[in-house]
Amino acid sequence: MGKLQSKTNLHTSKYRADGSEEKTGPVRAVQQYSPVHADAVTSIAALKPDLCVSGGKVKSVVVCNWRSGAVLRRFIGHEREITKVTCALDSNRVFSASRDKTVMMWELLGTSGPRQRFPGHDLVITGLAVSPDASHLCTGSRDNTICKWDVETGERLCRAGISRNLVTHLCWVSREPYIVQASEDKMIRIWDSRELQVAHTFPGKRHIQTCCDVSQDGRYCVSGSGGFAGEGCEATLWDLRQTRRQVCEYRGHLQTTASCVFLPWGLTPAPIVATSSYDCKVKLWDQDSGACLATLCLEGAGPLAALTACDASTLLCGSFNRGIRVLRLSNRTDLELEEVAAF
Repeated sequence: MGKLQSKTNLHTSKYRADGSEEKTGPVRAVQQYSPVHADAVTSIAALKPDLCVSGGKVKSVVVCNWRSGAVLRRFIGHEREITKVTCALDSNRVFSASRDKTVMMWELLGTSGPRQRFPGHDLVITGLAVSPDASHLCTGSRDNTICKWDVETGERLCRAGISRNLVTHLCWVSREPYIVQASEDKMIRIWDSRELQVAHTFPGKRHIQTCCDVSQDGRYCVSGSGGFAGEGCEATLWDLRQTRRQVCEYRGHLQTTASCVFLPWGLTPAPIVATSSYDCKVKLWDQDSGACLATLCLEGAGPLAALTACDASTLLCGSFNRGIRVLRLSNRTDLELEEVAAF
């Protein structure tokens, strides 16, 4: 898709080691491409080195080249808005969940219709995770259940329910048969996918757990909390090997932390966690110390509901008002985060 205009990013800041904020002023022009969604972007995931998949309120699932903003495929089939999208990295299969209570599988190189359907939940589907080998799918819903599916046949292999366990997010642990789940009952659970049984439940938080992610090495998970006016709103690091308590909290957002991701190692010697919030800010955190390393305010973008890491220096952020934002990390002298494109 052709570019429309450029504008300057005026709201970048970074944090010194003592926690004080240092304003950095204009950084670079933001490249504007044709928007790929006509309404709020609710979920986004990295598909291949240059590709991403996203879903939104307009009920379509879109595969884009995030470097150019070009739309490669647009899948239409859901009857209501998309709640989650996911994929096995470097695969040609994309999965989408919707408020229409179904999950669909799409082939990047196939026809425009869904390759497989996974019906079976009674309420909106709010959790979606595919196994690392892409053979199984796990779904979660506001009906208090999670289900495991055979990807090839579409058969539901097992179903488990827990009272008041309104699922908000699911993540599969790499190289392990475990699934991490966030819930509106303020709990983070670890499920054994082989029999779909709870293997562990972390101590409850004070607010709804809105999202979760698992580190590439499978050692840690991070979850985000709901909240308002700085109460709650934190992200929490959990050690999946020492499952008794939290390791660290990342505090600084003023509204619900809606998405959290681990960044691949690259620019810095220490691992980094990224969060996005309804307060229109994206923050980078030192995973181990909890220090805020950088903050980017996307004013006017509305709530930032989705975040994904494409590589060690690129984040994609889905917004309610202004589509998908491409964010770049740089490490000239101190770590900086800047918006470079939007589509």
